[in-house]
Amino acid sequence: MIGAKLKIALLYDLWNEDPVAAAAKEEEKKEETPVRKPRKKVKKVKKKEKTDREEIFEALQKLGHEPSYFELDGRPQSLHSLSRCDADLLFNLTESFDGDDTKEMNVVAYVDLLGLRYTGAGPHAIFLSQDKAIAKKIFGFHGIKTPFFATSYRGRIEHCHDISFPLIVKPSWEDGSIGIDAGAVVKNVKEMMERVQYIQDEFDSPALIEEYIDGREIYAGILGSYERAQVLPLVELDLSKLPEGTPKIASYDVKFEKNTEAYKLTKSAIAENLDDETRKRLETTALAAYRALKLRDYGRIDMRLAPNGDVYVIEANPNPWLASRQEFAMAAKASGLSYTELIGAIVDLAMSRYLNADLTNVASMN
Repeated sequence: MIGAKLKIALLYDLWNEDPVAAAAKEEEKKEETPVRKPRKKVKKVKKKEKTDREEIFEALQKLGHEPSYFELDGRPQSLHSLSRCDADLLFNLTESFDGDDTKEMNVVAYVDLLGLRYTGAGPHAIFLSQDKAIAKKIFGFHGIKTPFFATSYRGRIEHCHDISFPLIVKPSWEDGSIGIDAGAVVKNVKEMMERVQYIQDEFDSPALIEEYIDGREIYAGILGSYERAQVLPLVELDLSKLPEGTPKIASYDVKFEKNTEAYKLTKSAIAENLDDETRKRLETTALAAYRALKLRDYGRIDMRLAPNGDVYVIEANPNPWLASRQEFAMAAKASGLSYTELIGAIVDLAMSRYLNADLTNVASMN
């Protein structure tokens, strides 16, 4: 454990949480910039639950650090303020800039330019993970099994495999199950073309068209560096109780919409009934994907375990959601780490990475 008391700023992005402030900000932006149609996802705030940043703040206090909040509100002024941040470490919780999640990597690239230390994935890893088509091509190069796929954008289809129905069609650039609902699984060409059009119109994103893999939804949380990383106990999102005819997928309703039947009928728990060989195969596959996309400190690999035992990587999640009730913390708890210890481990991994880099630089100068 890092023994020193650190000043740690929790860096997070905020939008549409305060209607009055949001309206004022929009008026200010209208005066500063031309009108444009933004690519924004909708963020819903659960009023009765602590946010992940509040939980992490408390954990950092328990660890003896000096935490603070740093909000990126989408205005240039907040970026200018960040350049003057004197924290020893930024605990990076950003998912976008001004609600545009394609700019998530830009935030950490900016932090890199400022020379500030931060937790989690760098811009390269975020880019590779966020563009699902590129990630899948990298998986293929490394021999990591992933569903066959094609991409389509404005009438152009590329990287097409010989794929067959049923298929799942989703945005190539979004995360958090954005754009994934019951209509995402298609059974014929007409449904596929309609869904591709919907993805392009709604998200201005290439549509990722991939094989629908029937099987168990398995998540592997990983802590560590490229060289040394450990897979936490595997978590399964149980989709077996979804109504007959409902696609067994981790849709937006399943993950986030508490009032829907899909949410109420599904749950995540530590994966059971996995023999040692299958578990080892899942862990090995997850580690290979983590390293292939240059993830660091912590990450989550989403997989499908087919009935015949084949393991398919669906996608990788750099900087996954760290709320205590979510899958990553659940896996850490099963490994013996308390929530506070998990947050401490992420801080230690980030600081060790920077300290090792400093030592390497000093050695190269001698």
